Amino acid sequence: MDCIFCKIAAGEIPSNKVFEDERCLVFHDIAPAAPVHALVVPKRHSASILEADDETIGHLMRVARETAKTLGLSEGGFRIVVNTGVEGGQTVDHLHIHVIGGRSMTWPPG
Repeated sequence: MDCIFCKIAAGEIPSNKVFEDERCLVFHDIAPAAPVHALVVPKRHSASILEADDETIGHLMRVARETAKTLGLSEGGFRIVVNTGVEGGQTVDHLHIHVIGGRSMTWPPG
């Protein structure tokens, strides 16, 4: 499979890790839309939230919440965003949750 997020999760491509467990990886986005922008990705490939099982989605959302706390976003506010499909703004065909916060938040990026 030629999925960049699968390669990052497998350690084949380096990333700036925030958190990792047996089911997911959290790393800083290389093109952040705000001062704090991390991605929560499952290690097992799912193209989108529509393909992932409920247990995986629940785990990823719990990790996204804890990531926001860990990155100091609890007090000032943050966004948790899941883009699904081309028309939904998804640019990588691997489920990922954006945890975005800090001053100067813009969405969509670019």
